[in-house]
Amino acid sequence: MTRMLASVANAAEAGVVLQVGADVIDLKDARRGALGAVPLDVARQAIAAVARRSETSAALGDPPYEEKALLADARALASMGVDYVKLAVDAPTLNRLGECLSGLARDVALVGMMFADEEPDFALLAKLAALGFKGAMLDTRDKTRGRLIAHLEVVQLNQFCSQCRALHMMSGLAGSLEAPDVPRLLLVRPDVLGFRGALCQAHDRQGAIDPHAVALIRDLIPRETPDPDASPKIDWRLLARGLIGGRDQEGELDRVFVRDFVVSAGIGAYDFERAIRQRVVFEVDALVRRAGAHTDNMRSIFSYDVILDAIRLVVGRGHVDFVETLAEEVAAVLLQHARVRSVRVNIRKLDVIEGEVGIEIRRERASGSADVRSVGVLDRGA
Repeated sequence: MTRMLASVANAAEAGVVLQVGADVIDLKDARRGALGAVPLDVARQAIAAVARRSETSAALGDPPYEEKALLADARALASMGVDYVKLAVDAPTLNRLGECLSGLARDVALVGMMFADEEPDFALLAKLAALGFKGAMLDTRDKTRGRLIAHLEVVQLNQFCSQCRALHMMSGLAGSLEAPDVPRLLLVRPDVLGFRGALCQAHDRQGAIDPHAVALIRDLIPRETPDPDASPKIDWRLLARGLIGGRDQEGELDRVFVRDFVVSAGIGAYDFERAIRQRVVFEVDALVRRAGAHTDNMRSIFSYDVILDAIRLVVGRGHVDFVETLAEEVAAVLLQHARVRSVRVNIRKLDVIEGEVGIEIRRERASGSADVRSVGVLDRGA
């Protein structure tokens, strides 16, 4: 289950995001950089305001780190009740402070921050795990150079999250994320999605928190349990598996589609095909349950980007022998989305004959098997 992390600068902002339902409240001064640290007295006030009603994290500031100050600040934050302490990590930092960090990790839950706009080295994840880090997170350093997805493709983000899972570490994604990014990034199953600018008035990360913007992001990330005050009472986990709710009326369904999307794929059962890439064209239709009457609200939209990213994820996991496999895997990924009722996947190979060959399948939501299939698809991309 993916949780929502909201970065705040003080106790007042912490109170706002707590009321809306942020799962993790992160203390960070956006005016002081990507990992700007708040003063310890400000952190203490915010932690007191949260009063253990959500998990908390705090940034230690941008590097370079001086060992004595790093230890003192990290222990001070932990002693006041901060659950996770975040610091930037790269090869030189780990080489210089590895012994110090290993000792600190025995007492403080550390999260290593890597930056998508600085060519992050995923090989460092194993070293973080060996040092005792509890998690790793991808962010962007320079907020003027675009969102996380502008620097790393969804296949790479899936590799990051999959490697973290394999190492028994939490994974987090952040970096100027916006509301339309949420359903796309949920496909790769990060433990945390982090936000600051998207929660602020006019999306100014140094501005004031906007409760309506916080509520939009909160609504786009499924909660582990439904709001106890919500009505009607529905078990959303059963609904996502198609076990309750019956069949949708045709008028309640929208058809979201992708046409003529050509990708280069490793595909084919012949030996010679394993050494080449081939052009494959996808046409995908998803029959989607309408979430509301207002189509100008992000909460109501099922984005075609989700379909495109599902294709990229499946193709990006490596060579497959058959177009049937690609089709089944794309369908399985899309059917994990609670609003998708059925999918049509048409795949054609363009480099076999003077024409096209391929397959078309149609799959409907039935039981929980779609969720199981899709998990396997994503993990094999690691």
